[in-house]
Amino acid sequence: MSEVLALIDYGAGNLHSVANALKAAGAEAVKITADPDVVRAADRIVLPGVGSFKSCAEGLRAIPGLVAAMEERVLVGEAPFLGICVGMQLLATQGVEHGITEGLGWIPGEVRLIERADPTIKIPHMGWNDVGVQPHAPLIEPGEAYFLHSYEFVAEDGHHIVAMTDHGGGVTAAVGRDNILGVQFHPEKSQSYGLDLLSRFLTWNP
Repeated sequence: MSEVLALIDYGAGNLHSVANALKAAGAEAVKITADPDVVRAADRIVLPGVGSFKSCAEGLRAIPGLVAAMEERVLVGEAPFLGICVGMQLLATQGVEHGITEGLGWIPGEVRLIERADPTIKIPHMGWNDVGVQPHAPLIEPGEAYFLHSYEFVAEDGHHIVAMTDHGGGVTAAVGRDNILGVQFHPEKSQSYGLDLLSRFLTWNP
């Protein structure tokens, strides 16, 4: 039987673009779902996200049992997990966009407005940019990816930062630990670089 990949639908992601990219990367059974039972049975989980941290966090928690099912499958069951853009930011302890909002807390840190060493650099950070990889990074390889965000993940433990980019200073491009990976960039918009990453995720056994 082919693996089932649960693509979390909580009203805050470009789901069909991500689903199409996953299928192009080799995924055979992508289930777009908000059903906790489907999430508990999934082999892999992808959490997309666009918009504000606050709206995404509230949307995720508004679905009864969904966060608990994700925690059961990812933190206890150790299913491979990929968070994309705000889906990656939600891994943090909290975000400060539109007030302090609690995140999932899977990777300690805070999501806050990008700090620019160069004031002429524009926010949001939008477009193609280099991804520089840390030696301990899972799945991530050096290259160029497509970014669109104004807020960045500031991790408490630098070991959880697995890739960086530059936008008026260093900006976290990916975080990870154990079976959990989050990328700030959009693999579904990053052409071959993004599809290669998704392909590696589909066979990842952390």
